Amino acid sequence: MLAESIEYLNIDPGGIYCDLTLGGGSHSFEIAGRLSGGKLIAVDRDIEAINFSKEKLKPYRDKIYFVKSNYVYIKEIVKSLGFEKINGAIADLGLSTYQIESDRGFAYSGDSKLDMRMDRDQELTAFEAVNYFDENKLREIFFNYGEERHTKIIVREIIRRREQKPVETTRELSDIIKYAVRNIKYTGGHPAKRIFQAIRIYINNEIENIAPALDCIEEMLESGGRLAVISFHSGEDRIVKKRFASYEKDCICPAGLPVCSCDKRATSKILTKKPVYPSREEIEKNPPSESAKLRVIEKL
Repeated sequence: MLAESIEYLNIDPGGIYCDLTLGGGSHSFEIAGRLSGGKLIAVDRDIEAINFSKEKLKPYRDKIYFVKSNYVYIKEIVKSLGFEKINGAIADLGLSTYQIESDRGFAYSGDSKLDMRMDRDQELTAFEAVNYFDENKLREIFFNYGEERHTKIIVREIIRRREQKPVETTRELSDIIKYAVRNIKYTGGHPAKRIFQAIRIYINNEIENIAPALDCIEEMLESGGRLAVISFHSGEDRIVKKRFASYEKDCICPAGLPVCSCDKRATSKILTKKPVYPSREEIEKNPPSESAKLRVIEKL
């Protein structure tokens, strides 16, 4: 939903913008191309993604600050560059095509080492999780982050196989998952899809970072500034929806109080009362976009 998200940002050519998830650089390319005098802060914890995008964004190099960091630290990042307020930001919580096609094990259809770290400097990898986490921990991860209904039989098969030899590659793990559900009429695409998603989200602490990052961005927005978030997982979307609703709410006092005592006032308004979904044409060109949802707020 590149076109939709850029349109919703309503970019001010002289404004300050943040791409919280640089990835392959597509959003940054469109934002920077609309700036004249403004600046873009492009953040990613994946140094390889930054280096890849720097090439793509060469025409706009003088407009962009590239920062290797986690977007949860966006307030400190913005201030360190000498800014207090911003005019807009975008967060695409999915993987970029560049990352999917990398050798880090994000794709269940590939055959690479089990890594799944967005930041290679961190220690925990998918290999450690798959081979050393106990049964209860794996079931918790697969159910909470992948919403997988068949966690029990999948986890038991993983444990049985890893006792014979370590599970080292994405192909091995994908084959184990397929074998585990071989007698089940499985719906929802490839049976490894949800498991890989769950491991990636857990390894990179993705769910826990969303709310604090949104709060920081919303606080820094100038009046009229906008924040656009694209999510691909229902857990992510629930957090975005809840945080956005809290910014739009006037009073959070318990029901029944005769007079408001919280002094809470709305700070932003929601521009997308219902999420924006990708067009049929986009889904046909890019099937993973089918689960995408776009939500946007504007600072009052």
